[in-house]
Order: sequence, then C-alpha cells, then structure tokens
Amino acid sequence: MTSQHGSTGFAPTTAAFWQSWRSWPSMLRTTWRSSLQFRTISTTVVASGVAIVLVGVYMSISIGNDLFQSRLAQVLADSNRATTAAQGLLDSSDAADKVQVQSLLRTTQSTITAASSSSLMAVFRVPGQESSAATPQDFSTFGESRSVISNELRQSVQENPGEQFWQSVTLVADDGSRIPGIVVGSQLTVPVAGNYELYIGYSLADAENTLSFVQRTLVIAGIVLILLIGAVTWVVVRFVVTPIKVAAETSQKLASGDLEVRIPEKGDDVIATLARSFNGMADSLQSQIKELAELSEVQQRFVSDVSHELRTPLTTIRLAGDVLYDQRDTFPPATRRTTELLHTQVQRFEVLLSDLLEISRYDAGSVQLEPEPTNLVHLAEDAIDSMRTLADTKGSDIRFVAPGGHLNAEVDPRRMRRILRNLIGNAIEHGEGRPIVVSVDSNQSAVALSVRDYGLGMSDAEVAHVFDRFWRADPSRQRTIGGTGLGLAISKSDAIAHSGALDVWSKPGAGSCFRLTVPRVAHGLISQSPLPLPPEDAMVEDSAPWLGAPPSHDERDDLGNRAIDSRRGGHPRA
Repeated sequence: MTSQHGSTGFAPTTAAFWQSWRSWPSMLRTTWRSSLQFRTISTTVVASGVAIVLVGVYMSISIGNDLFQSRLAQVLADSNRATTAAQGLLDSSDAADKVQVQSLLRTTQSTITAASSSSLMAVFRVPGQESSAATPQDFSTFGESRSVISNELRQSVQENPGEQFWQSVTLVADDGSRIPGIVVGSQLTVPVAGNYELYIGYSLADAENTLSFVQRTLVIAGIVLILLIGAVTWVVVRFVVTPIKVAAETSQKLASGDLEVRIPEKGDDVIATLARSFNGMADSLQSQIKELAELSEVQQRFVSDVSHELRTPLTTIRLAGDVLYDQRDTFPPATRRTTELLHTQVQRFEVLLSDLLEISRYDAGSVQLEPEPTNLVHLAEDAIDSMRTLADTKGSDIRFVAPGGHLNAEVDPRRMRRILRNLIGNAIEHGEGRPIVVSVDSNQSAVALSVRDYGLGMSDAEVAHVFDRFWRADPSRQRTIGGTGLGLAISKSDAIAHSGALDVWSKPGAGSCFRLTVPRVAHGLISQSPLPLPPEDAMVEDSAPWLGAPPSHDERDDLGNRAIDSRRGGHPRA
C-alpha cells in the first residue's frame, strides 16, 4: 500500500515537471519577442560566452603544448645525460665473463636511474648479433607498460645507433590508472655482449595535473566572467531600457486617450531630448485634439440648435400648407400642383429635421436605448404590411421567410422598426421592381434579419460608402420615396448601439443584401450571425436572367421562389 501511495503522488509531480519543461521553449520565445532587455542581455552573454570559450580553449591548448615541450626538452636532456654516463661506465669496465657483465649492467642501471630520475627502464639486445656465453638477458621495469615500446620505435633505435628517439605513450600507474608519458630510446655498447637498446620511461602526471589545474581555473574564471558580464550588461541596459520602457508605456496611454500623460525629463542626454520631443508632440496633439473636439461640439450644437429652431417655423408652415392642401381642389390647376408639391416637400423637410436631430444625439453620445423583449418576426411583418402599398406602386413583391427568429430579443422596438423601414424602403427604391425577400433567423446568441433585393447592385467601391451620410450611388438619380440620405447611417448607428452589426453584400447585376444582427441579450456577445452573407441564393447561377431587359411576371415569381427555397434548404424551382 505504501508503494502505491508513493507512486500515485510521484506520477502527477513528474507529469507536471515534464509539462512545465515542454513549455519553456515557448516561454523563452515569447520573452525574446517581447523584452528588449532580455534580448540585449542574452545576446551579450552568449557572444561573450562564445568569445571566452574560444579564448579559454586557445589558452588551454597553448599552455598544454608549452608544458609538453618543456617537459620533453627536460626528458631528452636527462635521457642523454643518463645514456652518456652509462656508456662511460661501460667503456671503462674490463668485465670478461657473464657474471661480471651482469654485475656491470646492474651498476649501469643504478647509474641510469640516478641520472634520469626515472625508475622505468628496459634493456633489449639488438637482434642479429652473434650469440655469446657472456650475453646477459633482457630486462624491463615497465611492468604492464612494456607494450608501450612500439616496434616502430625499436626499429628506429636499432637502425640509428648513437641517436635518440622518443614517443608519446600511455603508462599504467601502480594503482592501475593510466597516465601520459614519454619513452626515450637509444643504444648502448656492452663489453663482450655487444649492442643493446636502452629505453627510459618518463611520467607526465605532474604536467597533466598542472594542465588540469589551469583548465579548472580557466573554467571557473570564465563562468565568473560571464556572470559579471551579464550583471554589468543588465545594469547598463536597465539604464537605457527603462526610459524607453517609460516612453512606450506613456505612448500607449496617450494612444488610449490619456492626453495628460508625459515622460519625465531628466538631464541633457539623448533620452532627455527624446522625452522633450515626445512631450512637445503630446502637447501639440492635445491642443489639436482639443480644438477638433471643440469644433465638433460647436458643429453638433449648431445642427441641434438649427434643427430645434426650425421646428417652430416649420410647424407654422406645415399648418398653413395643410390648410392650402385641404382646399387644393378649389384652386386652378397650376396652383393646385404647387400646393401638392409644397405639402410633399414640407413632409420631407420634417423627416429630414428628425433625422438630423437623431444624428446629433449619436454624435453627442446622448442616445439612450429602451430595450424590452421583442419578437423581430412580428416587427418585420408589421413593417412589411406598412410598406406593401409603396412596394406595389413600384412593382416589387415583398416575400417574408422566417425559419427561425421567433424567440424574443432584448432590443429597442422603436429603433428596430426604423431600421426595418429604412432597409425595406431602400430595397423598394433600388429593387427595380423585382422581388424583395425579408428573412429572420436566430441561434443561441443572436437574432438576424436580412433584406434581399435583386436590383442593379453596387460595386465594391460603392459598398464602402453605402453607410456614409447623404451618399448616393448615382447622384443623378432622384429619390422616389422621400428619403433624406441619412437612413442607412442612422440604421448603422442603431445597430451598433445594440452591440450588433449591420452588414451589406452587393454585386453588380445580382442585387444587394443588408443583414442586421443583434444579440438576444442586451449588450451580449454574438458568436455567429444566424444568416449567411453573401446570401445563399447568390451562389445560384443566373439569379437575375433578365439583365438588359425588364423581368416578366413569371420571372419575378421564379426569383422569389428561388430565394425562399434557398433559405429553407430546398432547391431552386425550375
């Protein structure tokens, strides 16, 4: 049971550790992209580390070579001195038998050991000589290291008497460890016995220990130096990056609308010059924005005041015009026509004043919504009924499709009615007498309404300006239903006030489609609009087969049926 509890507690810890480890690269990449200080310090430390490593490697190799060459020179001198002393001892001897020769060689060995300061020695008789009874046996004190005397070294010694040859080898110490060493070979002439090879071994353990100490010192010094460089870089970069960071934060606050924020000015260096320049720019920007705000406020107040002031004389004119309009049948034809024109234009002027007042409220930010649970299907039906007579006069048949959207949405019903009337009225005016399809649908987060007409449509450049105030795609075209040029602009503002959106799709020759999407809950979030844009029937080829000629009655019915079938998921009718 104990081991099970232990493994249960260990596994999550290990999993968390590896998960944290896997997230480090992404964290480093994020920090690298977002922190100038981290990039500067990292680059400096890495570059310094590479330089220190290269210098350290070069110094280690140089010191190692110097230690080896120094030790090699000492070894060759000691070996030459020992060989000379041994040969002198052998030359002065009068040994004639094997016992005397053996005694002489032992004395010679002691002399070589004393002169060379090395106890590693090997003596081999040069092959190819005549055998003699006085010839002593070969001997070696190398022990397990005897095999380090290579055949190449022996051949060189055998073929070149009177010369020294050396070779770098690996020796086996008494404790079994391996240490670097040098073997020096030369020849000796032994009386009666002939020529012998002499090999003296020297250990380089002291030199290796010295080199290891130097390398450890270099590594420690390099690490300390890298840390010092990183610390110094951090301090220096902090002095430079901190003012830049302050400037970045200040600029962000300025961009977010805090026009009073400024950068502290200290000293006379480049950073101080930047701060003074930035503060001067901020002062100028604040002054210009203040002037523009005041100008905008004056403009809004002017529009609002003019609209209010015109209401009184307009009311008087309208009352007088109504009196004249009621008595128009008693007037001569020319006067009657003038009276009717006056009545129409006074009504249009009154609508224009109302739109200007509404626009001024949006500009001043004083619009207050009055949301309540509202069914957009019922609003759409009412709006269609109220404008059906106008549509009949233009020859347009308004079709209504509501596969969904029967759930209530928290909206301002007055503003929704205004949007519907503007969109349907716009479709009637530009629909060229073709069918108009109004659709309502909903999902979990939003309710959408679209108005689709099959008029001449608009280009992309015209669509970009369709919500501009007083804009018309064709300036030479006269308004036939009394619009003011502010309807779509006000509708766009109404949609935004509901945290919704009013979008448009249009294509020359294929008509236009305006889509209103609002959240079902006041100021809620919209995940996706329930209605597609472009509309589904826009994908059907030849959706407007009459281009270039007026549509017939059957073509109008066929087009409306196609749009309705497309919204219901069916196929266009043949």
